[in-house]
Amino acid sequence: QVHLVESGGGLVQAGGSLRLSCAVSGRTVWTYPMGWFRQAPGKEREFVAAMNRSGGSTVYADSVKGRFTISRDNAKNTVNLQMNSLKPEDTGVYSCAADAQVVGVSDFKLRVPSEYDYWGQGTQVTVSS
Repeated sequence: QVHLVESGGGLVQAGGSLRLSCAVSGRTVWTYPMGWFRQAPGKEREFVAAMNRSGGSTVYADSVKGRFTISRDNAKNTVNLQMNSLKPEDTGVYSCAADAQVVGVSDFKLRVPSEYDYWGQGTQVTVSS
């Protein structure tokens, strides 16, 4: 199957930065839309950012727009999430996900967790106030 492994989480002060990476493996994964989601304690999983088919459009949650940047490095088989100006509200377990749909997917659908077929285990991000 497709394997996704997140790294880069940790504890950071408010206003600081972290870069998360998602190492991907599996056939054709480089063509899949990719997304980042997070889940805070006691909360539902929340959309953060996504990139459509490799090199395609990006979409962000309003809460992170202008602060977070999603990118792909096909040579290194990674999907990254650069997080700047972090806030305590950004605290949560961050997971990357891959959408294995054979047809094109809309930017709207990329906001929905159920659209994705493969998930990593997640990496903890804690932002202190």
